[in-house]
Amino acid sequence: MDINGCKDLLMDTARGLLAIDSPSGFTRRVVEAAAETARSLGYETQVTNKGGLTIAVPGREHTKKIGLCAHIDTLGLMCRAITEKGELLVTKIGGPLMPTLDGEYCRIYTRDGRTYTGTILSLSPAAHVFDDAATRPRDEQDMYVRLDETASTAQEVRDLGIEVGDYVCYDPKTVVTESGYLKSRFIDDKGSAACLLTLLKLLSAAGEKPRWDTEIHLTVYEEVGHGGATIPWDLDELLAVDMGCVGADLTCTERQVSICAKDSSGPYDYEMVGRLIALARENGVDYAVDVYPHYSSDASVSWRAGSRARAALIGPGVQASHGMERTHWEGMRGTIRLLALYLECA
Repeated sequence: MDINGCKDLLMDTARGLLAIDSPSGFTRRVVEAAAETARSLGYETQVTNKGGLTIAVPGREHTKKIGLCAHIDTLGLMCRAITEKGELLVTKIGGPLMPTLDGEYCRIYTRDGRTYTGTILSLSPAAHVFDDAATRPRDEQDMYVRLDETASTAQEVRDLGIEVGDYVCYDPKTVVTESGYLKSRFIDDKGSAACLLTLLKLLSAAGEKPRWDTEIHLTVYEEVGHGGATIPWDLDELLAVDMGCVGADLTCTERQVSICAKDSSGPYDYEMVGRLIALARENGVDYAVDVYPHYSSDASVSWRAGSRARAALIGPGVQASHGMERTHWEGMRGTIRLLALYLECA
């Protein structure tokens, strides 16, 4: 496999995923896109009852079953009320950093299939009008969506088909720089999902298989805490591929693959983490080992749901999580290399 030469393939895959709005619970289109990619490579897929995607990757040996997981749901907003002035008030889906959303363009999806555009703003949006324009909190109670429609009453908004419960999806603003950075919202975790799909593309092109039968699980409720709950309990090992944390006293950079020893849910499997560290060290993969202070993964949720699998967590270093995120091609490449080594197909 030519992992070093897959930059364009990887970034195109990431851009394709990031371009599809998919906050938790509103993920059908991105699941369909990922499934089509996998099927085009010859892999069997199944959409779970909960809406996630399972991709079967046959191995050379069949006495062990490995699971890889990433999530393709993202953060988002939902309409919680419509004011008498026709403003959409919102509630968070997951944990977006609300101050970073002030001024962002968005799309509103109605239940009957219509899409409208708007802008997320402070309820004191004008410096020439409001004394607290610069100081008013940027939170759920103090922000709204300004529709790009002539609708100045609640009834006029409802006449457009917009109602409480409609999804509000803000722009990812995806850019790939000449210096190799991917900057976008929702790199957590579409960056890692792109790594997994790119690995499948490389395996298919090279006619290679992992050592063991492998299942890739793309979950759709991770950002709200229960994505990994339906990952099969009988896997022998589960490797979650999610963003690596960057900042504070952590050692990982955006150019590295991060190996998580412990997060807020507790430590990951000692033997499995040690094996990943050894694989990275012995094969020249640039890595860091860190403890994530405010984090939980699909693997830890799978454990709480009764999984018997050993579990570990890796991913490319991502800066500014839940805001305007950024990673680097080298960190994503390192993640793919470590995945290939772990599956014994590198």
